[in-house]
Amino acid sequence: MPPRSPTQLFPPPAFLLDMLERLRERYVPDLPTPRRFAEPLNGVIRAILAQQNTRRVASRQWETLKTVYPQWEAALADGPDGIETTLKQAGGGLTRMKADYLYGVLDALAQSRGELSLRFLRELDDREIRRALEQLPGVGMKTASLVMLFDLLRPAMPVDGNIERWTKRLELVPARWNANKVEGWFDEAIPRDWETRYALHLSGVDHGQETCKSQKPLCAACVLREWCPSAALFLLED
Repeated sequence: MPPRSPTQLFPPPAFLLDMLERLRERYVPDLPTPRRFAEPLNGVIRAILAQQNTRRVASRQWETLKTVYPQWEAALADGPDGIETTLKQAGGGLTRMKADYLYGVLDALAQSRGELSLRFLRELDDREIRRALEQLPGVGMKTASLVMLFDLLRPAMPVDGNIERWTKRLELVPARWNANKVEGWFDEAIPRDWETRYALHLSGVDHGQETCKSQKPLCAACVLREWCPSAALFLLED
C-alpha cells in the first residue's frame, strides 16, 4: 500500500479558505509587487544569504557582494576564501558555509551550463525547476520554493519558521512535522495558483512576526483565534 499523502493524514479543515482570506485582509489587503530578479541566479544567492540570517544582515551581505562582484564571474574567480572574506565585511554568521554554498552554485553552473545564469529555468515546468534548483549546493526545498514564488512567479508555497509555528498551534499538522512536511501539506491543501500562495506566504510570515509570536503571542488580537486550540491556553497565562 503506498504511503498516504499529507492531506490524507491530516485533511484540511472546513475553515481553511476563510483562514486564507482573513490573513490576506489583515496583513496584505493590497498585494505588493513581488521582488523579482530578472536573473534567477540572483534570487538563489539572495535566498542562501537569508538562511539563518536576519533580513537586515542578509540585505547587507547582498549589497556588499554586489559591490565587490559586479559580475558573478568575479566571485567564481575569487573562490570560496575570497567570498568568505567579502561576507565577513558585511557581518553576520555562518560566512564560511555560505561562501562554500555560493561558490558551489557558481561552479556548478559554470561546469554544467557554461554560463552563470538560471534564466533557462523559465522554460521549464514546475517539477523540472524544482529538480534543477535542488541539485545546487545549499538549495533545499524552502530555498527552491522562495525562488520559484518570487523570481519565477510559480505557485510554490515556502514555509518559514513563522508559518510553521502558527500552523502547528492551529493543529493543522502534527507538532513533530518539520517545515518540509508542513510545506507538503500546504501544497496539497490550498489552491494551486500563484496569487493565493504569494498572499499566504506574505501574510503568514507577517502573522508569525506580529501576532503569533514565539514568545507571548498576541492571541486577543489574532484574526484566527476562533479556530485556534492554543489561544485559550495562552490567554490563561496573561
